[in-house]
Amino acid sequence: MLSYKFEKILAKTVLTNPVHFFAFGFGSGLVPKIPGTVGSLAVLPFIFLLKDVALVEYTIACCLVSFIGIFICGHSAKLLGVHDHPGIVWDEFAGMMITFIAVPLSLTNIILGFILFRLFDIVKPWPIRFIDRQVAGGLGIMLDDILAGIFAWGCLHGINGLWL
Repeated sequence: MLSYKFEKILAKTVLTNPVHFFAFGFGSGLVPKIPGTVGSLAVLPFIFLLKDVALVEYTIACCLVSFIGIFICGHSAKLLGVHDHPGIVWDEFAGMMITFIAVPLSLTNIILGFILFRLFDIVKPWPIRFIDRQVAGGLGIMLDDILAGIFAWGCLHGINGLWL
C-alpha cells in the first residue's frame, strides 16, 4: 500500500503535470483502490458524447486515444520510475472505447460492456497475459487493454447479434 505522504505527492504531481493528468484519466486513477475500475467508469461520459458521431469518426477517435496513449502512458510511467503504475488508466479509456464500437448504448449494453471489459482486463486470457508480460513501455501498457477491449467488443457484438 502506498504511504499517505507518497499519495499526496502523487496527487499534486498528477494534477499539475499534463502528461500525468491524462495518463491518470483526468485524475480518476488517483483513487487508492480499484483505479482501473474507476478509470473504466470515468470514460463513460466521453463515450456518451461520441454516441451520435459516425462509425468512422468514432473508430478514428478510438485509434487516436490508443496511439496518443502509447506516448502518454509510457512517458508518465518513465517519469514516475515504474513499469505500469496502477493509477495510469488511460489504457482503460482506450479499451472501454473500443468495447463500444458500433454498439447501441442501452443501459444493458453499457453494463455488459463494462463487465466484459473489466473481466478481460483483470483475468487477462491468452494472448493478453502474454503481451502484458512481454511488451514493455507505453505500447505494453496500452496493448493489453486494447486487446481486452477487442475481446469485450467481440463478445458484446456476439451477445447482441451485431455484425459489422
